[in-house]
Formats: sequence, C-alpha cells, structure tokens
Amino acid sequence: QVQLVESGGGLVQAGGSLRLSCAASGSIFSINGMGWYRQAPGKQRQFVASITSAGTTNYADSVKGRFTISRDNAKNTVYLQMNSLKPEDAAVYYCNAVLRRTVGGIFTNYWGQGTQVTVSS
Repeated sequence: QVQLVESGGGLVQAGGSLRLSCAASGSIFSINGMGWYRQAPGKQRQFVASITSAGTTNYADSVKGRFTISRDNAKNTVYLQMNSLKPEDAAVYYCNAVLRRTVGGIFTNYWGQGTQVTVSS
C-alpha cells in the first residue's frame, strides 16, 4: 500500500504564511512528479504547484511569487511554502504523487487525504 500524509494546514491571518508537508510512504520504487492541488467549497479541485524528480517546478498563475514548492527525494516528501496568504487561498489542499511501486510497474496517481487551510481577512 501507498500513503500520502499531509500536514501543516491551519488558520492564518491574511498576509501570513504556512508550510505544508506531504510524506509518501509504503511500497514505493520511485516517484516522478509531486504536486499540490486545492479545492474550495463549491468549486472544482484546481492545480496549485508541481515539481518533477529533477526539481523543475510549475505554478498556477494565482500563486506565482507567493508559493514555493520543494521536495526531499530521500524522504519522499514534498513541501509547499505559502506566503502572503489571501482569503481566496482558503481551501482543502491535496498532495499528489505520480509513482510506481515496482521496477517494472506503471506510474500511477496517488492522492493524500487533504489538509484544511483557512485564511482570515
């Protein structure tokens, strides 16, 4: 089995910062891309940021310059540093990893359970 466990969510005032972490564990051979998505009430899940195993990053326009994604390949962990938070950043944040469990296996998408981020104005 594979688990992605997020942590670091919470309540913060507008302009504040939070750092999310997501650790992948279980039977994992290799992880390709890792990323973060978010879903606000009544809205579809949307892309926030991603990072490849080589460290190439990509961001949604709405978070560029404020959020930074990073990863520790040795720990199978991805981070999201969120600065200058706005009320519109409030959502459940989900971790995503594309990984394979065996040397000959196919790459499969896995999701964490989500962590709530609340931003007060």
